[in-house]
Amino acid sequence: MAYPARCSGVIAALLSAMLLAAPALAQQDPPRSTAPKPMSAVFTGPQLATVSLAPQVTTAKAGRLIVVAQPVANVRAAAPSSLSTDDAWLGAIELDLLNPGLPRKVDLEVQAFPGPLSSAPPGEYWVQARLDINHNAAYGWNDPEHDLVSPPVKMRLPSADPIGFTLEPEGEFLKTSKAPARPRDLPPGELTDEFRAHWHEINFQSPSLTAFWGRPMYIRGFVLTPPNYETTQARYPTVYRTEGFGASLETLQFPALGIYKLMKAEDDPPMIRVFLDHHSPWGTHEFADSANNGPWGKALTKELIPALEKQYRMDARVSGRFLTGHSSGGWFAMWQQVAYPDVFGGAWASSPDPTDFRSFTGVDIYRDGANAFIRPDGKAQYLVRDPKGNEVQSLREYAQSENVLGDIGGQFDSFDWVFSPKGDDGRPQPLFDRATGLVDPAVAAYWREHFDISWIIRRDWKTLKAKLDGKIHLNVGDVDTFHLNESARLLQEEMDRLGAKSSFVYAPGGTHFNTGTVNGDPNGLEKRFAWEMYAVARPGSKLKAPPSAPSQKPVETPPG
Repeated sequence: MAYPARCSGVIAALLSAMLLAAPALAQQDPPRSTAPKPMSAVFTGPQLATVSLAPQVTTAKAGRLIVVAQPVANVRAAAPSSLSTDDAWLGAIELDLLNPGLPRKVDLEVQAFPGPLSSAPPGEYWVQARLDINHNAAYGWNDPEHDLVSPPVKMRLPSADPIGFTLEPEGEFLKTSKAPARPRDLPPGELTDEFRAHWHEINFQSPSLTAFWGRPMYIRGFVLTPPNYETTQARYPTVYRTEGFGASLETLQFPALGIYKLMKAEDDPPMIRVFLDHHSPWGTHEFADSANNGPWGKALTKELIPALEKQYRMDARVSGRFLTGHSSGGWFAMWQQVAYPDVFGGAWASSPDPTDFRSFTGVDIYRDGANAFIRPDGKAQYLVRDPKGNEVQSLREYAQSENVLGDIGGQFDSFDWVFSPKGDDGRPQPLFDRATGLVDPAVAAYWREHFDISWIIRRDWKTLKAKLDGKIHLNVGDVDTFHLNESARLLQEEMDRLGAKSSFVYAPGGTHFNTGTVNGDPNGLEKRFAWEMYAVARPGSKLKAPPSAPSQKPVETPPG
């Protein structure tokens, strides 16, 4: 999962452990507020706004207008340069056309969360508007290259007068406001220059994906060759990896540099690493063979991998190909191993998305009358919990706030695009109704037959046993932020009943964002995974894990 930092303060705080943390926003003199006059009578709504383009925007624009209103008490900066959706009131509307010099009056309550803006508790708020040009706010929120934003202003809400917003390019605004943008490239330096010499772009046109979509479709990513690759003739084990929800092509370089450093220091064994970008306009496709996204698994295993093995000195044996990833990347690793057991020699997954849909982030989607928002006991179904196990955000709150940001690209929309059958309208059929939470049993049945890893292993074990036994390795925190340990335990119980060889580790006190640290080493899990893979690929090698690497036999907590 690795949700983007846009849905709750808890998620926003924790995501920095997954991707490069965004720098703190620089403070500046607050913009002169154009706040409407306070209400002199009871205001019943709707909350209106007047939206115009800044003078430097000379062409018409279209997109989803999203307005964020955060209580002043919840914003740390005295004068923020940018607002997130943490603990905020949201309003949204599609703008088909916004012309230069022609302000538009719009209703901010066409879609809203947690309710109409006119029902927000009266008080002081920081307010900002965003025109989401590419409809990707539900995936990554900020898009300085394409989006338009207004400067945050402090005002009293609700307001009987329309709120005035002037939109300017987000990239320009961040520069003039001196707010450091998230770095998009590595800083220069001797090590990074050496790293770049081993960092090779993948831009592979897939015949099967191109046929599915009817237009050129590409697999993007990078190949990282190990130190001294150019001075040897050796073939190397190869690890295929994707990242969590919210990652993109440009973010792959950051974990890759860390792994290159580990290999250079001989803390990791020398292996070729393939970093794959699986983000799309609809979320993450996770390289699954999907009715909606297309045959990404086939494209990877039948097209890209053979091409890469001709170009690089990769160990092309099953015992030389491995899979890994965290969160959605962990699900990618598990799925590829089960769907293509003849191709890969093992999957090492960290906190994967649900691998048994009897606990899909806590919801048993197969239960009679299943509801994503309400538990069988009538209480709210929670999605997010803190490191102490306290529930802090319900699934209803998350799904409905995500729906305001847009109907494509969000986490639950992404699941539908991967797992669901295609509907008559050409879009995936949703697993559950976003207004009521009711699960569609027909869609749930489709999910089970095609993508429930636990069910598929049980159903097909007679044919899978010889190819899959001993290849599943799963690590997850025992208080995973999104309840993913519950799904992992169900999968382990299933595999234990089958007598399958597998490895499941539940890190005591581990959340979704800290299980990479083992025995105080922030790279501990990466090192353990890497050396376990290498032992499979090179069982007789004299190269062994250094004393600094965590034990390959970690302490495991039993199921139950």
